[in-house]
Amino acid sequence: MTARTSVAGRIAVRLATSLLVLWGAVTVAFVALHLTPGDVVDVLIGNSTVTPEVRAAIISDYGLDQPLLVQYVTYLGRVLRGDLGRSYQLHQPVAEAIGSQIGASIQLTLSAFAMAVVVAVTVSVLTAKRSRWIRGLFSGIELVGVSIPTFWGGILLLTFFSFTLGLFPVTGGLVLPAVALAIPVSAILTQVLREGLELTLDEPFILTARSRGMADLAVRVRHALRHALLPTVTLAGWFVGVLFGGAVIVEEIFSREGIGRLTLTAVTSKDLPVVMGVVLVSATLYVVVNIMIDLFYLAIDPRLRGAR
Repeated sequence: MTARTSVAGRIAVRLATSLLVLWGAVTVAFVALHLTPGDVVDVLIGNSTVTPEVRAAIISDYGLDQPLLVQYVTYLGRVLRGDLGRSYQLHQPVAEAIGSQIGASIQLTLSAFAMAVVVAVTVSVLTAKRSRWIRGLFSGIELVGVSIPTFWGGILLLTFFSFTLGLFPVTGGLVLPAVALAIPVSAILTQVLREGLELTLDEPFILTARSRGMADLAVRVRHALRHALLPTVTLAGWFVGVLFGGAVIVEEIFSREGIGRLTLTAVTSKDLPVVMGVVLVSATLYVVVNIMIDLFYLAIDPRLRGAR
C-alpha cells in the first residue's frame, strides 16, 4: 500500500464517520423535537402568539400532518438544503440568525485556542525535566487554573482588569473573554504536553542530538516537541468543541454578541428551531475540526502516511 493510497483511505474513512456524526446530530434534533412534551406546533412556536394562518403555515412547512417517517425524510431534505427552519421568536430564518452571530463566537473560540496552545507549548518546553521546585510551582498554578470554573474566572478578570484597573472594556471586548476560556484549557494541555516531553527527552535519539553539540532549547523544540505533540493534538481537537460550548457562559458574562447568547435566549424563550440549528452547526464545526486534526497528524508524524 503506497503512502498516497494510505492517506486517501484515511481521509475517506474520516469523511464517512463524519457523515455518520452529522446524520446522528440531525436525527437527535428531530427526535428531541417530537419527544418534547406538548404539541409539536406549540413547541416550535415557543412563547410567541401566532394567528391560525401562521399556525397552519408551520404545520405545512414542517409536514406535521404527514406520517412520522415522511416528516423525518422531509426534515433531512430541508437540512441538506441548508434550511434549518424559522425562528418564531426572532421572526427570521434560523440560518440567518445563526449566521449573524457565529462569526463572533468563532473569533472568540479561535483566540482562546491560540492563547491556550501558545501558553501550553511555552510553559511545557521550559519546565519539562527541570528541577522539582520549578515543576512543582507550575503544576500548582495549572491545578488552580483547571479548578477555577470558567464563569468564576471571567468574573474575576472582569472585576480586576475592567472595573478596578480600567484596562479593558467592560462589554464587547475580546481579550478578557478569550483569556477566561483559555485558562483551564491551557492548564490541561500544559500538563499533557509536559508529560509527553519528559518521556521523549529520555529517548536515545535525544542523547544523540545532544552529543552533536545542539543546545538544550533547540533539542526540545526541534526534536522532542514534535514527537510529544500527538497526544496533545488529539486533546486539543476535543477542546475546540469545549471552547465553543463554553462561549455560551463567557459571552453572557462579558455581554458579547455571539452564538452563545443566541442559544441562551433561544433556550429561555423555548425557541426550539434555533436550539436545533445550533446543535447541527456545532456538530458540523466539530466534524471539520477533527478532519483538520487528522490531516495535522500526517504533518507532525510522516510515519503515519504509510501506516496501514
